[in-house]
Amino acid sequence: MPEQIVIIGAGQAGVQAVQSLRAEGYTGAITMIGDEAYPPYQRPPLSKAYLLGSFARERLFLKPDAFYREAGCELILNTVVTAINRAAKKVTLGDGRTLSYDKLLLATGTRVRKLSCPGAELAGVHYLRDIADVDGLQNVFKAGTRIAIVGGGYIGLEVAAVGAKRGLDVTVFETADRLMARAVSKPVSTFFAEEHAAAGVKLNLNTSVEAFEGKEKIEGVRAGGIVHPADLVLVGIGVVPNDMLARESGLACQDGVIVDQNAMTADPSVFAAGDCTRHVGREGVEIRLECVQNAIDQAKHAALAMLGRPKTYSEVPWFWSDQYDLKLQIAGLARPTDQLVLRGDPKARKFAVFHLRDGAVAAVEAVNAAPEYLTGRKMIADHIKVLPEKLADLSIPMKQIAQG
Repeated sequence: MPEQIVIIGAGQAGVQAVQSLRAEGYTGAITMIGDEAYPPYQRPPLSKAYLLGSFARERLFLKPDAFYREAGCELILNTVVTAINRAAKKVTLGDGRTLSYDKLLLATGTRVRKLSCPGAELAGVHYLRDIADVDGLQNVFKAGTRIAIVGGGYIGLEVAAVGAKRGLDVTVFETADRLMARAVSKPVSTFFAEEHAAAGVKLNLNTSVEAFEGKEKIEGVRAGGIVHPADLVLVGIGVVPNDMLARESGLACQDGVIVDQNAMTADPSVFAAGDCTRHVGREGVEIRLECVQNAIDQAKHAALAMLGRPKTYSEVPWFWSDQYDLKLQIAGLARPTDQLVLRGDPKARKFAVFHLRDGAVAAVEAVNAAPEYLTGRKMIADHIKVLPEKLADLSIPMKQIAQG
């Protein structure tokens, strides 16, 4: 059993690893290093309830301070790791200190993808990734403010929904021909586009942002050859994995730190978990997932592997997004060739889209439809085959459908 485990990254995966290591009987030292001033906290509420002002900062934190004391985990916060020396099994901190490790876990997460266009450095152009980002928005996130949102994915649309609720004048620019194009099917995209339009959000699809206009601060967004007045910009065009440390230490990386199904890198002393990793998914395809589920489950598997008890990681991925009073829940990974089956009526604002592959449920997108989501997730895990007409029939309960 290792005597010293070092975790780089103080987020969801990091704190789960601490919890799992202790639950599995590890009694050695644990040190967690984070580059923010805060202990591990939830990121999903940042673009939803925390931005809305209905979620206190204290509720963001994943564990109380006492957890780390009782778990014997030394927290080193507001500190960056500048290098990993795999031969010496040491990490170097920004203040010059070095820490030794027997096993190292990379839980470094992601950073926002920056927009590189003229005016991108103007005051009033914001990104949303951490607590400080939201706190920096609050003073200007007020009724009547004209906000331009670049990106029609989860983050952009969640901010659009909060903005509409708070009385801002909201405009969204999306380069694709539909909202959340990478994440959801066309029926779900269409539904959410109609909901946002009904809330007063102006949607500009098939539209790329060419420049931000203004002298010292943002005054407008040039997109599609037209300048749209704006007092504030929120850019939400995705994230990129923080794999620089791993790459510089000689570990294999390709849009993320490459790990096997036990969360292990090519170095048997170095593991990785969460948004920063690229692994072989349950369908045998390499993938990088950006979700709470993966951070939690992969960290559990990393903990087991570090203790010499590896277990193959093959969990069903799941995701969610809250927009207005709509809860979108997704399980599984869809493909363009899947057969789509609609269960329920979008006009009732309660429905699900099932993705069938070779007759079995491969993914489900549920809007305000928890039974469909929960049962669908289990059907994906169990490779349950079902007739499309049976799945679409609301008179047949989901529990009965789950029996195949």
